[in-house]
Amino acid sequence: MTELSHQASSRLVVSSLLPGLAIAVLAGGTARSAFAADSLGELRERMVRVNIEAEGVRDKRVLRAMRTVPRHEFVSPSMRRYAYQDSALPIGHRQTISPPFIVAYMTETIAPRETDRVLEIGTGSGYQAAVLSELVRDVFTIEIVEPLGRAARRRLQRLKYGNVHTRIGDGYKGWAEKAPFDKIIVTCSPEKVPAPLVDQLKEGGRLLIPLGERYQQVFHLFEKKNGRLVQTKLIPALFVPMTGISESRRKIKPDPLRPRIINGGFEETEKSPASLLSNVPIDQPSGWYYRRQVKISTETPVEGRRCLELSNRDPGRLSQVLQGFPVDGRRIGKLQFTLRRRVLESKPGRRPDERPGLTVVFFDVTRRPIGERRVGSWTVADEWVRTRQAVVVPARAREAIVRIGLGGAVGHVLVDDVAIVPVRR
Repeated sequence: MTELSHQASSRLVVSSLLPGLAIAVLAGGTARSAFAADSLGELRERMVRVNIEAEGVRDKRVLRAMRTVPRHEFVSPSMRRYAYQDSALPIGHRQTISPPFIVAYMTETIAPRETDRVLEIGTGSGYQAAVLSELVRDVFTIEIVEPLGRAARRRLQRLKYGNVHTRIGDGYKGWAEKAPFDKIIVTCSPEKVPAPLVDQLKEGGRLLIPLGERYQQVFHLFEKKNGRLVQTKLIPALFVPMTGISESRRKIKPDPLRPRIINGGFEETEKSPASLLSNVPIDQPSGWYYRRQVKISTETPVEGRRCLELSNRDPGRLSQVLQGFPVDGRRIGKLQFTLRRRVLESKPGRRPDERPGLTVVFFDVTRRPIGERRVGSWTVADEWVRTRQAVVVPARAREAIVRIGLGGAVGHVLVDDVAIVPVRR
Protein backbone atom coordinates (compact mmCIF):
# COMPACT_ATOMS: atom_id res chain seq x y z
CA MET A 1 0.00 0.00 0.00
CA THR A 2 1.22 3.75 0.66
CA GLU A 3 2.08 7.15 2.68
CA LEU A 4 3.87 10.64 3.58
CA SER A 5 5.87 13.07 5.96
CA HIS A 6 6.12 16.21 8.33
CA GLN A 7 8.27 18.42 10.66
CA ALA A 8 11.73 18.41 12.21
CA SER A 9 12.98 17.31 15.57
CA SER A 10 14.75 14.17 16.66
CA ARG A 11 12.25 11.32 16.65
CA LEU A 12 10.56 9.38 13.89
CA VAL A 13 6.81 9.67 13.45
CA VAL A 14 4.66 8.75 10.50
CA SER A 15 2.20 11.34 9.34
CA SER A 16 -1.22 10.56 7.86
CA LEU A 17 -1.59 11.30 4.25
CA LEU A 18 -2.56 8.68 1.80
CA PRO A 19 -2.92 5.09 0.91
CA GLY A 20 0.07 3.70 -0.93
CA LEU A 21 3.57 5.40 -0.52
CA ALA A 22 5.12 5.15 2.96
CA ILE A 23 6.61 8.25 4.41
CA ALA A 24 8.23 8.88 7.69
CA VAL A 25 8.24 12.17 9.49
CA LEU A 26 10.04 13.82 12.32
CA ALA A 27 8.11 15.21 15.22
CA GLY A 28 8.66 16.17 18.79
CA GLY A 29 7.29 14.52 21.90
CA THR A 30 8.08 11.35 23.73
CA ALA A 31 7.96 8.50 21.27
CA ARG A 32 6.94 5.85 23.79
CA SER A 33 4.19 7.86 25.48
CA ALA A 34 2.18 8.27 22.27
CA PHE A 35 1.45 4.54 22.27
CA ALA A 36 1.25 3.93 26.02
CA ALA A 37 -0.87 6.90 27.09
CA ASP A 38 -4.21 5.08 26.66
CA SER A 39 -5.31 1.50 26.46
CA LEU A 40 -5.26 -0.09 23.01
CA GLY A 41 -9.05 -0.20 22.97
CA GLU A 42 -9.22 3.54 23.63
CA LEU A 43 -6.71 4.21 20.87
CA ARG A 44 -8.73 2.14 18.41
CA GLU A 45 -11.92 3.86 19.50
CA ARG A 46 -10.44 7.29 18.83
CA MET A 47 -9.05 6.08 15.48
CA VAL A 48 -12.53 4.96 14.42
CA ARG A 49 -14.33 8.03 15.73
CA VAL A 50 -11.95 10.68 14.36
CA ASN A 51 -10.47 9.12 11.23
CA ILE A 52 -13.11 6.71 9.97
CA GLU A 53 -16.61 7.46 11.20
CA ALA A 54 -16.22 11.25 10.93
CA GLU A 55 -15.05 10.81 7.32
CA GLY A 56 -18.22 9.03 6.24
CA VAL A 57 -17.92 5.29 6.93
CA ARG A 58 -21.35 4.26 8.33
CA ASP A 59 -21.56 0.44 8.30
CA LYS A 60 -21.81 -0.58 11.97
CA ARG A 61 -20.30 -4.01 11.35
CA VAL A 62 -17.29 -2.46 9.61
CA LEU A 63 -16.83 0.08 12.41
CA ARG A 64 -16.99 -2.73 14.97
CA ALA A 65 -14.35 -4.71 13.08
CA MET A 66 -12.06 -1.67 12.93
CA ARG A 67 -12.47 -1.28 16.70
CA THR A 68 -11.67 -4.97 17.23
CA VAL A 69 -8.71 -5.90 15.00
CA PRO A 70 -5.37 -5.10 16.75
CA ARG A 71 -3.67 -3.01 14.06
CA HIS A 72 -0.51 -2.73 16.15
CA GLU A 73 0.05 -6.46 15.58
CA PHE A 74 0.37 -5.88 11.83
CA VAL A 75 3.22 -3.36 11.92
CA SER A 76 6.84 -3.67 12.99
CA PRO A 77 7.72 -3.09 16.67
CA SER A 78 9.37 0.22 15.78
CA MET A 79 6.12 1.46 14.19
CA ARG A 80 3.66 0.25 16.83
CA ARG A 81 3.48 3.58 18.60
CA TYR A 82 1.92 4.97 15.40
CA ALA A 83 -0.38 2.03 14.68
CA TYR A 84 -3.60 3.91 15.45
CA GLN A 85 -2.83 7.07 13.52
CA ASP A 86 -4.53 7.43 10.15
CA SER A 87 -1.29 6.71 8.33
CA ALA A 88 0.21 4.21 6.00
CA LEU A 89 3.21 2.62 7.70
CA PRO A 90 6.19 0.81 6.13
CA ILE A 91 6.15 -2.98 6.40
CA GLY A 92 9.31 -3.65 4.37
CA HIS A 93 10.03 -4.65 0.77
CA ARG A 94 8.91 -1.19 -0.45
CA GLN A 95 5.36 -1.87 0.75
CA THR A 96 3.11 -0.31 3.38
CA ILE A 97 0.04 -1.06 5.45
CA SER A 98 -2.81 1.18 4.29
CA PRO A 99 -4.23 3.90 6.52
CA PRO A 100 -7.21 2.79 8.65
CA PHE A 101 -9.65 4.99 6.72
CA ILE A 102 -8.71 3.38 3.42
CA VAL A 103 -9.13 -0.12 4.87
CA ALA A 104 -12.53 0.77 6.32
CA TYR A 105 -13.62 2.54 3.14
CA MET A 106 -12.70 -0.40 0.92
CA THR A 107 -14.35 -2.86 3.29
CA GLU A 108 -17.61 -0.93 3.47
CA THR A 109 -17.71 -0.41 -0.30
CA ILE A 110 -17.90 -4.12 -1.09
CA ALA A 111 -20.85 -4.49 1.35
CA PRO A 112 -19.55 -7.60 3.17
CA ARG A 113 -22.05 -10.26 4.30
CA GLU A 114 -21.56 -13.08 6.79
CA THR A 115 -21.97 -15.69 4.06
CA ASP A 116 -19.46 -14.13 1.63
CA ARG A 117 -16.30 -15.74 0.30
CA VAL A 118 -13.90 -12.86 -0.41
CA LEU A 119 -10.72 -12.79 -2.50
CA GLU A 120 -8.08 -10.19 -1.59
CA ILE A 121 -5.23 -9.37 -3.98
CA GLY A 122 -2.19 -7.99 -2.15
CA THR A 123 -2.02 -9.44 1.38
CA GLY A 124 0.74 -7.10 2.57
CA SER A 125 0.75 -7.24 6.36
CA GLY A 126 -2.53 -9.17 6.54
CA TYR A 127 -4.45 -6.31 8.18
CA GLN A 128 -7.13 -5.96 5.49
CA ALA A 129 -7.67 -9.73 5.54
CA ALA A 130 -8.03 -9.67 9.33
CA VAL A 131 -10.68 -6.94 9.14
CA LEU A 132 -12.57 -8.89 6.47
CA SER A 133 -12.36 -12.08 8.53
CA GLU A 134 -14.54 -10.47 11.21
CA LEU A 135 -17.28 -9.86 8.65
CA VAL A 136 -17.39 -12.75 6.15
CA ARG A 137 -17.26 -16.55 6.03
CA ASP A 138 -13.89 -16.99 4.32
CA VAL A 139 -11.09 -14.74 3.08
CA PHE A 140 -8.66 -15.95 0.40
CA THR A 141 -5.66 -13.63 0.12
CA ILE A 142 -2.66 -13.64 -2.24
CA GLU A 143 0.71 -11.88 -1.90
CA ILE A 144 3.34 -11.80 -4.65
CA VAL A 145 6.26 -10.71 -2.39
CA GLU A 146 7.25 -14.00 -0.80
CA PRO A 147 8.76 -12.73 2.49
CA LEU A 148 5.67 -10.60 3.12
CA GLY A 149 3.38 -13.49 2.29
CA ARG A 150 5.16 -15.84 4.69
CA ALA A 151 5.17 -13.25 7.49
CA ALA A 152 1.48 -12.47 7.01
CA ARG A 153 0.62 -16.18 7.09
CA ARG A 154 2.46 -16.66 10.39
CA ARG A 155 0.87 -13.54 11.86
CA LEU A 156 -2.67 -14.48 10.88
CA GLN A 157 -2.21 -17.99 12.26
CA ARG A 158 -0.77 -16.68 15.52
CA LEU A 159 -3.69 -14.30 15.94
CA LYS A 160 -6.10 -17.16 15.16
CA TYR A 161 -7.79 -15.78 12.06
CA GLY A 162 -8.75 -19.29 11.05
CA ASN A 163 -11.04 -18.29 8.18
CA VAL A 164 -8.21 -16.49 6.34
CA HIS A 165 -6.45 -18.62 3.73
CA THR A 166 -3.15 -17.32 2.35
CA ARG A 167 -1.25 -17.97 -0.85
CA ILE A 168 2.02 -16.68 -2.31
CA GLY A 169 1.89 -15.91 -6.02
CA ASP A 170 0.61 -13.59 -8.75
CA GLY A 171 -2.64 -12.18 -7.45
CA TYR A 172 -3.75 -10.99 -10.87
CA LYS A 173 -4.21 -14.64 -11.82
CA GLY A 174 -6.66 -15.02 -8.96
CA TRP A 175 -7.28 -18.30 -7.16
CA ALA A 176 -9.18 -20.39 -9.70
CA GLU A 177 -9.56 -23.54 -7.60
CA LYS A 178 -11.32 -21.56 -4.85
CA ALA A 179 -13.53 -19.53 -7.22
CA PRO A 180 -16.14 -18.19 -7.62
CA PHE A 181 -16.01 -15.35 -5.09
CA ASP A 182 -18.81 -13.14 -3.80
CA LYS A 183 -16.47 -10.16 -3.44
CA ILE A 184 -12.97 -9.26 -4.60
CA ILE A 185 -10.77 -6.50 -3.13
CA VAL A 186 -7.60 -5.43 -4.94
CA THR A 187 -5.19 -3.48 -2.71
CA CYS A 188 -2.74 -2.65 -5.50
CA SER A 189 -3.24 -0.67 -8.69
CA PRO A 190 -3.09 -2.20 -12.18
CA GLU A 191 -3.82 -0.25 -15.35
CA LYS A 192 -6.97 -2.28 -16.04
CA VAL A 193 -8.98 -5.05 -14.40
CA PRO A 194 -7.17 -8.40 -14.75
CA ALA A 195 -9.36 -10.78 -16.80
CA PRO A 196 -9.01 -13.79 -14.40
CA LEU A 197 -10.59 -11.74 -11.61
CA VAL A 198 -13.62 -10.99 -13.78
CA ASP A 199 -14.00 -14.68 -14.55
CA GLN A 200 -13.71 -15.64 -10.87
CA LEU A 201 -16.32 -13.15 -9.62
CA LYS A 202 -19.80 -14.52 -8.98
CA GLU A 203 -22.84 -13.21 -10.79
CA GLY A 204 -24.08 -10.30 -8.66
CA GLY A 205 -20.68 -10.01 -6.97
CA ARG A 206 -18.64 -6.86 -6.31
CA LEU A 207 -15.04 -6.07 -7.24
CA LEU A 208 -13.23 -3.01 -5.83
CA ILE A 209 -9.98 -1.93 -7.45
CA PRO A 210 -7.86 1.25 -7.82
CA LEU A 211 -7.21 1.90 -11.53
CA GLY A 212 -5.39 4.54 -13.53
CA GLU A 213 -2.02 6.03 -14.28
CA ARG A 214 0.86 5.56 -11.87
CA TYR A 215 0.16 8.77 -9.90
CA GLN A 216 -3.48 9.32 -10.87
CA GLN A 217 -5.49 6.38 -9.59
CA VAL A 218 -9.17 6.17 -8.76
CA PHE A 219 -11.14 3.50 -6.92
CA HIS A 220 -13.62 1.74 -9.18
CA LEU A 221 -16.44 -0.51 -7.99
CA PHE A 222 -17.59 -3.16 -10.46
CA GLU A 223 -20.73 -5.26 -10.11
CA LYS A 224 -21.22 -8.36 -12.24
CA LYS A 225 -24.61 -8.31 -13.96
CA ASN A 226 -25.52 -10.79 -16.70
CA GLY A 227 -21.89 -11.77 -16.99
CA ARG A 228 -20.67 -8.21 -17.55
CA LEU A 229 -19.14 -5.64 -15.22
CA VAL A 230 -21.08 -2.47 -14.42
CA GLN A 231 -18.69 0.26 -13.28
CA THR A 232 -18.96 3.03 -10.68
CA LYS A 233 -16.13 5.55 -10.30
CA LEU A 234 -15.32 6.44 -6.70
CA ILE A 235 -12.61 8.48 -4.91
CA PRO A 236 -8.95 9.11 -5.94
CA ALA A 237 -6.16 7.11 -4.34
CA LEU A 238 -2.44 6.44 -4.56
CA PHE A 239 -1.05 2.93 -4.19
CA VAL A 240 2.52 1.75 -4.58
CA PRO A 241 3.55 0.34 -7.99
CA MET A 242 3.00 -3.30 -8.72
CA THR A 243 5.81 -5.78 -8.47
CA GLY A 244 6.67 -7.42 -11.76
CA ILE A 245 5.44 -7.51 -15.31
CA SER A 246 2.11 -5.68 -14.87
CA GLU A 247 3.82 -2.47 -13.85
CA SER A 248 6.46 -2.68 -16.57
CA ARG A 249 3.77 -3.14 -19.24
CA ARG A 250 1.84 0.03 -18.44
CA LYS A 251 0.92 1.85 -21.65
CA ILE A 252 1.10 5.27 -19.99
CA LYS A 253 4.24 5.61 -17.91
CA PRO A 254 5.28 8.51 -15.65
CA ASP A 255 7.94 10.91 -16.92
CA PRO A 256 10.36 11.80 -14.09
CA LEU A 257 11.99 14.49 -16.25
CA ARG A 258 8.72 16.44 -16.58
CA PRO A 259 7.15 16.58 -13.11
CA ARG A 260 3.96 18.63 -12.98
CA ILE A 261 0.90 19.39 -10.89
CA ILE A 262 -2.41 18.05 -12.18
CA ASN A 263 -5.46 20.34 -11.79
CA GLY A 264 -3.50 23.00 -9.91
CA GLY A 265 -6.25 25.53 -10.61
CA PHE A 266 -8.88 23.23 -9.08
CA GLU A 267 -11.20 23.77 -12.06
CA GLU A 268 -11.87 20.05 -12.54
CA THR A 269 -14.14 18.66 -9.83
CA GLU A 270 -16.06 15.59 -8.76
CA LYS A 271 -18.62 14.84 -6.08
CA SER A 272 -17.32 13.36 -2.86
CA PRO A 273 -19.22 10.89 -0.67
CA ALA A 274 -21.23 12.37 2.18
CA SER A 275 -19.58 12.47 5.61
CA LEU A 276 -20.69 13.24 9.13
CA LEU A 277 -19.54 16.82 8.53
CA SER A 278 -21.48 17.09 5.27
CA ASN A 279 -24.65 15.06 4.84
CA VAL A 280 -24.66 15.67 1.09
CA PRO A 281 -21.92 15.11 -1.48
CA ILE A 282 -19.79 18.22 -2.10
CA ASP A 283 -17.51 19.30 -4.93
CA GLN A 284 -13.93 18.11 -4.49
CA PRO A 285 -10.83 18.68 -6.67
CA SER A 286 -10.09 15.93 -9.19
CA GLY A 287 -6.52 14.63 -9.33
CA TRP A 288 -5.92 15.18 -5.59
CA TYR A 289 -6.34 12.44 -2.99
CA TYR A 290 -6.56 11.85 0.73
CA ARG A 291 -8.73 14.93 0.87
CA ARG A 292 -9.73 16.04 4.35
CA GLN A 293 -12.00 18.97 5.29
CA VAL A 294 -11.70 20.65 1.91
CA LYS A 295 -14.16 21.81 -0.72
CA ILE A 296 -14.28 23.80 -3.91
CA SER A 297 -15.14 27.49 -3.61
CA THR A 298 -16.59 29.54 -6.47
CA GLU A 299 -16.91 32.82 -4.55
CA THR A 300 -13.42 34.34 -4.65
CA PRO A 301 -11.07 32.47 -7.03
CA VAL A 302 -8.06 34.41 -8.24
CA GLU A 303 -7.87 32.41 -11.48
CA GLY A 304 -10.69 30.74 -13.41
CA ARG A 305 -13.99 29.94 -11.72
CA ARG A 306 -12.87 27.83 -8.74
CA CYS A 307 -10.31 27.58 -5.96
CA LEU A 308 -9.58 25.23 -3.07
CA GLU A 309 -10.99 26.00 0.37
CA LEU A 310 -9.53 24.39 3.51
CA SER A 311 -10.89 24.79 7.03
CA ASN A 312 -10.47 23.21 10.45
CA ARG A 313 -11.85 23.95 13.93
CA ASP A 314 -10.28 21.02 15.82
CA PRO A 315 -6.58 21.60 16.72
CA GLY A 316 -4.39 18.87 15.26
CA ARG A 317 -6.98 17.53 12.83
CA LEU A 318 -6.12 17.20 9.14
CA SER A 319 -7.36 19.58 6.48
CA GLN A 320 -5.43 18.77 3.31
CA VAL A 321 -5.07 17.49 -0.24
CA LEU A 322 -2.17 15.43 -1.63
CA GLN A 323 -0.68 14.71 -5.02
CA GLY A 324 2.28 12.58 -6.06
CA PHE A 325 4.55 12.83 -9.08
CA PRO A 326 7.82 11.34 -10.39
CA VAL A 327 11.02 13.36 -10.35
CA ASP A 328 14.54 12.19 -11.19
CA GLY A 329 16.96 14.06 -8.93
CA ARG A 330 19.89 13.03 -11.09
CA ARG A 331 18.58 15.26 -13.88
CA ILE A 332 16.24 17.71 -12.13
CA GLY A 333 18.02 20.03 -9.70
CA LYS A 334 15.15 22.28 -8.61
CA LEU A 335 11.40 22.65 -8.73
CA GLN A 336 10.06 26.18 -9.15
CA PHE A 337 6.76 26.35 -7.23
CA THR A 338 4.16 29.05 -7.81
CA LEU A 339 0.76 29.41 -6.17
CA ARG A 340 -1.79 31.91 -4.90
CA ARG A 341 -3.08 31.74 -1.34
CA ARG A 342 -5.32 33.74 0.92
CA VAL A 343 -5.11 32.96 4.64
CA LEU A 344 -8.32 34.24 6.22
CA GLU A 345 -7.62 32.75 9.64
CA SER A 346 -4.76 30.79 11.18
CA LYS A 347 -4.04 29.77 14.76
CA PRO A 348 -1.48 27.11 15.77
CA GLY A 349 -2.82 23.66 16.48
CA ARG A 350 -1.59 21.49 19.32
CA ARG A 351 2.02 22.51 18.60
CA PRO A 352 3.55 25.78 17.35
CA ASP A 353 4.70 24.08 14.14
CA GLU A 354 1.14 23.10 13.18
CA ARG A 355 0.45 25.82 10.63
CA PRO A 356 -0.83 26.09 7.05
CA GLY A 357 1.37 25.72 4.01
CA LEU A 358 2.55 23.65 1.09
CA THR A 359 5.09 20.91 1.79
CA VAL A 360 6.89 18.66 -0.68
CA VAL A 361 8.46 15.40 0.48
CA PHE A 362 10.99 13.54 -1.66
CA PHE A 363 11.57 9.77 -1.78
CA ASP A 364 14.38 7.62 -3.08
CA VAL A 365 14.15 4.53 -5.28
CA THR A 366 13.10 2.40 -2.29
CA ARG A 367 10.44 4.97 -1.28
CA ARG A 368 12.26 6.10 1.81
CA PRO A 369 11.83 9.81 2.63
CA ILE A 370 15.03 11.71 1.90
CA GLY A 371 14.01 15.34 2.26
CA GLU A 372 11.15 17.68 3.03
CA ARG A 373 10.75 21.29 1.89
CA ARG A 374 8.20 23.89 2.85
CA VAL A 375 7.08 26.50 0.32
CA GLY A 376 6.60 29.92 1.85
CA SER A 377 5.49 31.16 5.25
CA TRP A 378 1.73 31.57 5.17
CA THR A 379 0.38 34.38 7.32
CA VAL A 380 -3.08 35.93 7.57
CA ALA A 381 -3.83 38.32 4.71
CA ASP A 382 -6.99 40.08 3.50
CA GLU A 383 -6.00 39.68 -0.14
CA TRP A 384 -4.57 36.98 -2.38
CA VAL A 385 -0.80 36.60 -2.05
CA ARG A 386 1.39 35.16 -4.80
CA THR A 387 4.14 32.75 -3.69
CA ARG A 388 7.10 31.83 -5.88
CA GLN A 389 9.87 29.66 -4.49
CA ALA A 390 12.52 27.27 -5.83
CA VAL A 391 12.94 23.97 -4.00
CA VAL A 392 16.16 21.95 -4.25
CA VAL A 393 15.61 18.34 -5.38
CA PRO A 394 17.83 15.75 -3.66
CA ALA A 395 19.97 13.89 -6.19
CA ARG A 396 18.60 10.57 -4.89
CA ALA A 397 14.98 11.60 -5.38
CA ARG A 398 12.82 9.50 -7.68
CA GLU A 399 9.36 10.69 -6.65
CA ALA A 400 7.66 13.27 -4.46
CA ILE A 401 4.38 14.07 -2.77
CA VAL A 402 2.96 17.56 -2.38
CA ARG A 403 0.72 18.30 0.58
CA ILE A 404 -1.39 21.46 0.76
CA GLY A 405 -3.01 21.82 4.14
CA LEU A 406 -3.49 23.53 7.45
CA GLY A 407 -1.00 21.18 9.11
CA GLY A 408 -3.18 20.79 12.21
CA ALA A 409 -3.78 24.52 12.60
CA VAL A 410 -7.20 25.99 13.27
CA GLY A 411 -8.05 28.19 10.35
CA HIS A 412 -9.55 28.99 6.98
CA VAL A 413 -7.42 29.15 3.82
CA LEU A 414 -8.02 29.55 0.07
CA VAL A 415 -5.49 28.23 -2.49
CA ASP A 416 -5.38 28.58 -6.28
CA ASP A 417 -3.13 28.35 -9.35
CA VAL A 418 -0.59 25.80 -8.02
CA ALA A 419 2.15 24.86 -10.49
CA ILE A 420 5.72 23.58 -10.70
CA VAL A 421 8.38 24.07 -13.33
CA PRO A 422 11.36 21.68 -13.29
CA VAL A 423 14.86 23.12 -13.59
CA ARG A 424 17.59 20.87 -15.00
CA ARG A 425 20.86 20.38 -13.18
